[in-house]
Amino acid sequence: MIHDPYGPEYVVKVHDSKIGLTGFLVVHNTALGPGKGGIRMTPDVGEEEIGRLASTMTWKNALAGIPFGGAKAGIIWPSSAEAAVGKSGNTEDHKKELIRAFARALHPLLIKKYIAGPDVNTGEKEMQWFAEAVGAWSVVTGKPAKYCVMTVDGQKCGLPHEFGSTGFGVAHSAKVAAELMGMKIKGAKVAIHGFGNVGTFTYTHLTKMGAKVIAIADKDGAVFVPGGFNAQKIAQLIRAKKTIRDYVGGKKIRPEDFWRIPVDILIPASVTDVINNSNKKHIKAKLIVEAGNIPMRENIEDELFRKGIMFVPDFVANAGGVISSYAEYRGYSPEKMFRLVEDKIVAATRAVIGESLRRKKNPRQVAMELARKRVEAAMAKRKTAFDK
Repeated sequence: MIHDPYGPEYVVKVHDSKIGLTGFLVVHNTALGPGKGGIRMTPDVGEEEIGRLASTMTWKNALAGIPFGGAKAGIIWPSSAEAAVGKSGNTEDHKKELIRAFARALHPLLIKKYIAGPDVNTGEKEMQWFAEAVGAWSVVTGKPAKYCVMTVDGQKCGLPHEFGSTGFGVAHSAKVAAELMGMKIKGAKVAIHGFGNVGTFTYTHLTKMGAKVIAIADKDGAVFVPGGFNAQKIAQLIRAKKTIRDYVGGKKIRPEDFWRIPVDILIPASVTDVINNSNKKHIKAKLIVEAGNIPMRENIEDELFRKGIMFVPDFVANAGGVISSYAEYRGYSPEKMFRLVEDKIVAATRAVIGESLRRKKNPRQVAMELARKRVEAAMAKRKTAFDK
């Protein structure tokens, strides 16, 4: 686990051999507010990955200008459905059992130090399970829209990430960054790696803006359409929950060849470190907008930037989800949430990319300077990390 001047404040490992639960929580910094970050469920999730992501959340929330700190959680969840089945004999029942047990284990830290949310392999359903396990609506965000509670301020309802707030924000970040670089979003050629919640909504909103998405890859393959994907066919594909290889009319390409396609904008919206030493030399893009968390290590970002490729850091571009979480926490409507996401994403992207272009400085370094100033100012107001 990497320590820095800002954290982590808490590193928690949860284990219950009886139900096969192994989970992790890292609360990086709570100077600005309770640590906010989702729960991911993958086969190889561990402290190191969760620690990196928790740190990213600190800077993401600070730069977005919302009163949350940074945290992240994970539960080991086998990729094989058979391996994931517990004593009940049902995969979903076992997943629910793990989520609920994890929530109860973390109960002493919830609200004051950690507010959960959805991430890889968790969504609105899992968030409701989490809240129900401890009997508290506000311990988690990203809940179903119909899961509501009455408060002194009126009714508050969930704002699930299935509304597409992250992809909506990524699209607006791409538009602003492109325009600052002198590139019009209308007609810009785009490639998207990852076609889950974030990738699909990014596609939808960029297409509405007039961008031309010509390559899409997901876990099952990649498809190249030189003239741009047909929006109606893609919409049907998304509704049917089919993979991109089911798209009719495109050229199926090898996953490794996806990175070789020349585009104006490349959007990695899949897993951590998807851009790495094996493919970085093939990338031919003017702008990379990091929709996924930590899609490449910082040394690779710097290498690409020195080659003339601009990028919008993950904690700038994909902050729509956590801004939506704050909106849910405050009890905002979906309409007010989307306005807040657009305003804050546009402002953050403009500040970071504008300054990066002006100073010819790596945009992550620029973004970190801005975020650190906000966190350090908050840290200076308390004696220790554990003062009330």
